[in-house]
Formats: sequence, structure tokens, C-alpha cells
Amino acid sequence: MTYTIALLPGDGIGPEITAVAEAAMARIAQHFKFDLEFESLAFGGASIDRYGEPLTQLTLKACQGADAVFLGAVGGPQWDNAPKRPEAGLLALRAALGVYANLRPVSVHEKLSHKSPLRAELVSGVDIMIVRELTGGLYFGKREVGEDYASDTCTYTRKEVERVARVAFDLARQRRGKLTSVDKANVLDSSRLWRKVVSEMGARDYPDVALDHMYIDAAAMHLLRRPSDFDVVVTENMFGDILSDEASMLAGSIGLLGSSSLGDHKPGLFEPIHGSAPDIAGQDLANPLGAVESAAQLLGLGLGEHDGAHVLRRAVDRMHACEDWTKDLGGSLSCSEAGRIMLEHIDAAFRAFEIEGYRRGFSPEVAEA
Repeated sequence: MTYTIALLPGDGIGPEITAVAEAAMARIAQHFKFDLEFESLAFGGASIDRYGEPLTQLTLKACQGADAVFLGAVGGPQWDNAPKRPEAGLLALRAALGVYANLRPVSVHEKLSHKSPLRAELVSGVDIMIVRELTGGLYFGKREVGEDYASDTCTYTRKEVERVARVAFDLARQRRGKLTSVDKANVLDSSRLWRKVVSEMGARDYPDVALDHMYIDAAAMHLLRRPSDFDVVVTENMFGDILSDEASMLAGSIGLLGSSSLGDHKPGLFEPIHGSAPDIAGQDLANPLGAVESAAQLLGLGLGEHDGAHVLRRAVDRMHACEDWTKDLGGSLSCSEAGRIMLEHIDAAFRAFEIEGYRRGFSPEVAEA
């Protein structure tokens, strides 16, 4: 089987972490006997500098024809006042691919619980799936701007709410059976529609899922006070953007987490949740594990290569168990060094997978045997 992967390295640290993710996916493909064809394409600020557009038709066509799309990062201060910003390309790509559900899992490895800004006992056992609506709301609403006036319109339809809520309800059924819907229904009409639609779906189609509602400000607070209480969280575009970045710090570093953007059809879009980190770009300092987690999601959710995704995640577990960390986690590895060691852990995790045939848990000692 051959899969085509569109690579969008993008800006800042994007090319560095994309190189690590590409190598990790290639090693998994080698072990599991499938082929990956990578096509690297200009995107974001890099595309603006080269073509004058953050998303060219050539790049868009290649992405639409791929089996999955991997994105590194977009943006940087050099384009802050440009006529066209790199982020416009990302919004356009999401809309063109129809990827309306953004899945952002947050879990805390036992070795990293003391790296969190919160007390270790608060983050121990945290396992949250944030489902963010991705193609509606303020980011896609009508905009007006003048010399002394600006307006951004937040609009949602019943259909937009239903389709992302269904993804979240289905995930809750597969996990602990609890869904928290986050809105601002005490103030916003769009949130009142959101709460009404989600409530109706819960009562009608998902009576087995425990549904509760929470205002965004309360959710932001409780995410720090009692994060382990959350299972699946579903919310609108801007609230999801903010909450998922807040939740990333529970794990110890925003550089650890990946995301999947999915629609009703392929391809999906997979990217780490961190930004382009222009302050360390080109210095080989970035943490590539968020990109590797995104690669694991690409393999599993994007290509259906679930065993390969499993082994890649076990390799990341090995990295943590052996404290093979970059500087943001208190280690000494560079981005490229972490990438090389990751390949060794992939090989070890695959050997354990072959020998033991396990699908659950992970023991570094077994992998080393």
C-alpha cells in the first residue's frame, strides 16, 4: 500500500520539527511494510515570500489530492504587518479541506507530572480530549474594519454545531462516557444555539453519555483546579483555541501535543498545537514530540495504520521513560538529536510489538530485552 503525504513545513521551527516527523513516519512505514510518498510544499509565510500568497492553488491542489496533510507551523513577526498574513492560508486550507473537527488530546506522562506548572497530584492521570469546532465562529465570520471601528461576527448554524458535537459524543462513548460542552450562553446568542442543539442531541441520540455544560470562564478555571474531572470537551472555534493551549501546559510543555483536523472526507490535516516559535527558529532547539504525536495521529486516524500509530506512541513513551528530553523539559537534546534517538526508540518499540504482540501499556524494560 502506498500513501501520499503532503508536507507543509511552513515557518519558524516548522521545517525542523517536520523533518523529525517525516523520518519517524518513514521508519514506521519501513517496519510495517507500507510505502509513504512525501511531497513538500510551500505554505504560510514561506509561500508569501516566494509566491506572494500564503496558500497557492498548486499547494491546495496537492493537499486535496493527498491521503493526509502534515503541517509544521505558520506565522512570524516579519509578516505581522504584511497585506496577507500566513494565518490566512491556514484558515483557507481548513475551509477548503472541510476539516471542521479539531481533536486535541491532552495526557500527562507519569515522568512529566512534576514538569507541569500545577502540582503533580493535580495533573496525575489527566486524559482529556478537546474537540474544537474549526471552520465556523469568529474566525470565519463577516469582518468590517475602519479607521476607528472594527467588527468580527460570530455565526453558527444548527448543522455546524450538530456535526462537531456528534464527533465529540462518539468519542465520549469510546472513552469514559462524559462530555462537557463549553459556551457562553449567559451572554451570546450563538452560544445559546450551541447549548440548545447539544442538549437536544444528548437527550435524543446519546442518553448513555453524561452531558454537562460549562461557561468558558468557568471551564478555564476548572481546567486548572480539577483537570482530571474532564473527559471529552467540545466547544466553538475561539474558545477551543484558547482552552486547548491552556490545557497543553498540564502536560509540561506546549511542544508535546499534536492535533488532528478531520472532516467527512479525506484528507485530514495533522499539526502540533504550538506556534512557529520564531525566537528559537533555526537554532535546533525545538521539541519535536508534538510533531511526532501529530504523525501518530496521521498514521492512525488519517491512514488507518493503527498498529504503526501505536508503536510510534510507545516510542514517545520510551523517550519520556528514559528522560530523553529537549531543553524545554529540562533535558539537553537538540531537536535533531531527539529525532535520531526517536528512531532508535521506534526500532525498540517495534521489536517489543513483534515479540510480545501487546497492544496495551508499555514497559521500557521489555523493549530493551
